Amino acid sequence: MRGLLFFSPLIILTCASISPVDSDRERPASFSAIEEVQPQWQAFTGNIGYFHGTVKKPKLDFWALRIDLLSPQTRIAVKGGAVDGGRTLSTRVSSFVRDNGLSAGINAVPFDISSANENSPIQNIGVVISGGELIAPANQRYDALVFYKDGRTAVVSQSAIKDSIEDIENAVGGFFSVLKNGQPEERTLNLQPRHPRSAAGISNDGRYLYLLVIDGRRSGSIGGTEEETALLLRSLGSWDGINFDGGGSSALVLRYPDGKIRPVNTPIHDGIPGQERAVAGCLGVY
Repeated sequence: MRGLLFFSPLIILTCASISPVDSDRERPASFSAIEEVQPQWQAFTGNIGYFHGTVKKPKLDFWALRIDLLSPQTRIAVKGGAVDGGRTLSTRVSSFVRDNGLSAGINAVPFDISSANENSPIQNIGVVISGGELIAPANQRYDALVFYKDGRTAVVSQSAIKDSIEDIENAVGGFFSVLKNGQPEERTLNLQPRHPRSAAGISNDGRYLYLLVIDGRRSGSIGGTEEETALLLRSLGSWDGINFDGGGSSALVLRYPDGKIRPVNTPIHDGIPGQERAVAGCLGVY
């Protein structure tokens, strides 16, 4: 029995080792340290690059997308579906990608109820704006990733959004900014807790959006600190970056060449490797 309990999670992890680029076995690039990471982007679609890497010290397994915001193919999607009192219905990121015909999606906004069950009322703890419509109000404590109608993208304080959203096309709240002007935010430098992480970054010229997920809570990846998340975003090409909801919520989901939709990482909800959590506000791309 001890042998079965030990090897069962490994079977799940092996299933996630198929490349979403060519359906061959995944071959992540390996680096000694975060500072040495040099992304080797593979074409996932015409406007999206894909990269899977590992770091030896600290032991991290991560996946990233580089999305060309200037490509005419690119359209950003944000989960809506508001019901009474600003609550939304919970969904796994996989369902969000499937139901909206997306190429990729990632969890973003913190929320109030942790469950694997979908279609339950759930409260976004932070702003959600979809297609110019306010779905959930701003939480002035946290920051957000904002896509403006004039084409700009920025990480801003949710307190700056307030009630005026006329110039915003899409927005998702997260926790805090972790990377500012190419440097980790000072507040991240002494934060040591390690968790699975979901994050997003923007290149200095505003052309590229980067989505990042770091696995944690398993032997092959111990999870990242906020500073390490910032440094990874910078290594990928980000100038500014935000830390989304993480832990058991972290999931980066792609539509594979065979048409199947699944996470590239290993979500761990309720201690079960491979089990996705039903979350609130999500960010996706066509």
